[in-house]
Amino acid sequence: MTGEIIIFSFTRAGTELNRRLCRRLCGEKRQCRGYAPEKFAGDGISPFPEEIREFIGRSWGRAVFIFVGAAGIAVRYIAPFVRDKFTDSAVLVLDEKGRYVIPLLSGHVGGAVQTADEIAEMFGAETVHTTATDVQQKFAVDVFAKKNHLYITDRQMAKEISAAVLEGERIAFCPEYPGCRVEGELPEGLVLCSGRKAAAAFRHRIVVADGLSGSEQGTLVLNPVNVTAGIGCRRGMKKELLKEGLSSVLKETGLVMEQVEAIASIDLKKDEPALLALAEEYGIPFLTYPAEKLREVERVTASSSFVEQTTGVDNVCERAALTSCREGELVRGKCIRESMTAALVRRPVVLRMDR
Repeated sequence: MTGEIIIFSFTRAGTELNRRLCRRLCGEKRQCRGYAPEKFAGDGISPFPEEIREFIGRSWGRAVFIFVGAAGIAVRYIAPFVRDKFTDSAVLVLDEKGRYVIPLLSGHVGGAVQTADEIAEMFGAETVHTTATDVQQKFAVDVFAKKNHLYITDRQMAKEISAAVLEGERIAFCPEYPGCRVEGELPEGLVLCSGRKAAAAFRHRIVVADGLSGSEQGTLVLNPVNVTAGIGCRRGMKKELLKEGLSSVLKETGLVMEQVEAIASIDLKKDEPALLALAEEYGIPFLTYPAEKLREVERVTASSSFVEQTTGVDNVCERAALTSCREGELVRGKCIRESMTAALVRRPVVLRMDR
């Protein structure tokens, strides 16, 4: 579990649990902020914001929310922002004694179930599972996609397949991505197929491949999110132009923006507004490296003496992408677009089957 966790408590006992949660959940890749009524605040817990609903709205879809108290309180606070499981924040509820943890919203895609299980293990609590696939211990395509960094291209088809699994239907599973490796046993209900021809005998199919959608009815395509985009750009360029340029490079390579897992550049660009804004829009990290680190890349497909005089390296985009993803393969060398250059590196895909 990474990112930001926001915890609300409403009583003295609940706030003590809030403090314990903040201390235990806070880590290198996530920060925790606890809030409570002013009379219970202090020792790491801040007083409630003046307008709690507005405060929640500003972080909705990005942060995990934990409410220590009645489930009804959580429902009333989050109600204006609830849309769908693919964009909602993960929301959890704990009783103030820490005996039960309820993943209330966005259990799979948002990670509420995973977070609940983590908290339960930490505090000796019991997770209250209500999602059908969890209760029946069935394969859940949204959980599988999240754990394996796959983009769900058709949300409605994902729901249809989950319903089919619950009804006992056998689903074809086709890992078509080149060099894709499958680890572990396929869960009950999934049948490994060597290709779409073999999978045609099934009413529903899950295909791991590039491309936006399945041409056959009943097919769900899951795109690997394994692309690092190395970018060099002129100072002050607009985010829209940057996005347009990168999107065109991706499209020509048969990819979409949702498959980009990181943006990389030279540290001279660490404060570049367009790069920061694009990374924020897609919720991905923006990584920068000093010139001496980029020079460690042994080979690039193109060099520019002008760029080297300006930045200290002959090719920012390829070197940045390869530095960020050392185990990856350069699938698109330096491409020049208006006010920018871009290169694409892809890491290998390993699909881990938990159940």
